[in-house]
Amino acid sequence: MNADARRRIVYIEDDPEMVDLVTIILNRRGFDVKGANGGHHGLSIVQQELPDLVLLDLMMPDMDGWDVYHQLKSSESTSHIPVIIITAKAQAIDRVLGLHIARVDDYISKPFRPQELLDSIDRVLSSSHEGPVV
Repeated sequence: MNADARRRIVYIEDDPEMVDLVTIILNRRGFDVKGANGGHHGLSIVQQELPDLVLLDLMMPDMDGWDVYHQLKSSESTSHIPVIIITAKAQAIDRVLGLHIARVDDYISKPFRPQELLDSIDRVLSSSHEGPVV
């Protein structure tokens, strides 16, 4: 990939205001962000765009975020794409399930600070290009 190319992120979230907020934050940092309204729309955009990263809400009315995650990871064309969960499900058990059972790349609870999101994205994108951690 060209070093000058903007990193592409798809944010799957059913709240348009959250998508707008995250898009503004990430555009300022040089990312190209596409918002997807809900799980079904998100899966189709990810298949078309094959982004560098997916940000994924868990609680959406049309399709549960975990269903979206499992479909992404079970498809050969999208299984390599890192996923950061961004959710209001802030219980410790939810975080453990996400990070250690489902093996998401990171888990951020709403509300979050913009810098927390940026740090997570930087960490995940830099580790995904170093190859698998053993």
